[in-house]
Amino acid sequence: MGNPESSTLPPDSGAPGLRPLRLPRLISAIGARLPQYPHSVALAVGLNLALKPRLAADTIALMRGRAIGIRIEDAGIDLRVRLGDWGFAPLTGDIKPEVCFSASAFDFYLMARRIEDPDTLFFNRRLKIEGDTELGLVVKNALDSVDWPALPPALRALVERGSAAVSALRRGRRER
Repeated sequence: MGNPESSTLPPDSGAPGLRPLRLPRLISAIGARLPQYPHSVALAVGLNLALKPRLAADTIALMRGRAIGIRIEDAGIDLRVRLGDWGFAPLTGDIKPEVCFSASAFDFYLMARRIEDPDTLFFNRRLKIEGDTELGLVVKNALDSVDWPALPPALRALVERGSAAVSALRRGRRER
């Protein structure tokens, strides 16, 4: 069984290569005051489209019924889902996740685009994994196994729009 203790490393200035971007603190303050359930609904839909059809039976067995959290620190967003018999379902904020992945919006973007490896971000203290270590590794490996170019066009388009937004933010940062 996994270690129920935290596997969190303290924050660091970042990995070599791309300088990490962080959203303004105002975004986090606003995001934390918004209802979090709609974000969890969106995550569950995305996981059902992108991940669930590609999960191996043993991975499904390890994840079924387990609460998984994703915290986008600089956006004030706290997402929670659980894999059930019919796919991923959103959870309310009163259900504590068994494992929680925390990082900035930019670092989650880098992982989704495969620009940065989750292990690299973890060891550079930009990705935190708290809770059940075994479940965290199962989830991380499941996400790593997704062939992003094979995703439905709508999901790929969403990632591309995120890419354009990040590029605009990076350009704005360099002009200062």
